[in-house]
Amino acid sequence: MRRVAVIGTGHSKFCFNSPKTAVELLSEVAMDAIQEANLTPKDIQAVNVGNVLGDFEEGQGMIQSFVANDIGCFNVAANRFEGACASGSIAVRDAIMWVASGYYDIMLVGGVEKCTAMGTPLATRTFAMFGDAHYEFPAGFLFPAVFGLLAHLYASKYRIPLNTLREQMAAVSVQSHEYAMKNPNAQIQKPITKEDVLNSFVISTPIQLHDACPFSDGAAAVVIAAEEVAKKLTSKPVYFAGIGQASSGKLSSQHKYLPRIYARELACQQAYSMAGMTPRDMDLCELHDCFSIAAMIAAEGLGFFEFGKSGEAWLKGETRIGGKIPINISGGLKAKGHPIGASGVSQVVEVTRQLRGDMVEQGRQVEGAKNGIVDTLGGDGILVSLIMTNQ
Repeated sequence: MRRVAVIGTGHSKFCFNSPKTAVELLSEVAMDAIQEANLTPKDIQAVNVGNVLGDFEEGQGMIQSFVANDIGCFNVAANRFEGACASGSIAVRDAIMWVASGYYDIMLVGGVEKCTAMGTPLATRTFAMFGDAHYEFPAGFLFPAVFGLLAHLYASKYRIPLNTLREQMAAVSVQSHEYAMKNPNAQIQKPITKEDVLNSFVISTPIQLHDACPFSDGAAAVVIAAEEVAKKLTSKPVYFAGIGQASSGKLSSQHKYLPRIYARELACQQAYSMAGMTPRDMDLCELHDCFSIAAMIAAEGLGFFEFGKSGEAWLKGETRIGGKIPINISGGLKAKGHPIGASGVSQVVEVTRQLRGDMVEQGRQVEGAKNGIVDTLGGDGILVSLIMTNQ
């Protein structure tokens, strides 16, 4: 199989109540990515789009072909991917395999969502469709409750007093806001303190408001190409070294393994094995932190910290620039924002720009970064891992 590289990136500002349609949001960043790749739309051979709830957000289900047409990628194969919050990452993974196989040389991958167009009640209801609709939703077991349960299981399994765990979770949020303030594309650009987190209202014990990411509107896009094409178009290609994906059933079927997410551990093992790397080789990580406890569980599942110890790592600064493993230097879903179909592509954009050394002016560059990993969780347990390198 051929090596595959990112050669162009585009990223909108993540925001509340965007005046643009999803097609407009994605078309703009797609053109940014194409132009950065030194290409024109006619060079794009296929388009993948991550989009989850366009049907409910705007009454627009088939977004992919309209985006392709509007930017001038006429008559190409265009597909929409849905895997809840992992939709964008699944779209990227699929494109990598098409290009690696030799079927296509150049593809455009985008993700977009207009979550805030639905309003909180409808957004809450539609998000719930990505858990178990027959048993979990009627019981009021929405995603805040899911991660509240995981937090309680985490505290019990690792014998961490709940108040101590809440302080560790608060450290995750505080760090995310600090880095988001340096990211012009981030939705929330204001600092918070531990006290702000601990004094915010409870959503689902022990999850509080500032433990949770916001609903967001936004889009992101990348152009990927085979190695021989990439080298002709850019002096800074960023390659995909390893990919992995695994899935779990509904949460009740995972009860013997919780609070660990077994699908994550399988997915990242696939990616590490394919790349010939280990967690120690990673210089940065963009992981799925829809809730602060989710970040802690993810960091352990990816192999960066012992199980039950990641909260201490955040408190010690080991997840900051200059620490053991810089995590979510973008601000993460928590503060950068979470337009669900776009989030995975956004993570790829962030790691790409870090590995190219583009973040110096923003004051959040991980110096000397060579390898990075993307981790995206969809619903009750679709996990995608993507390892990227500038080597």
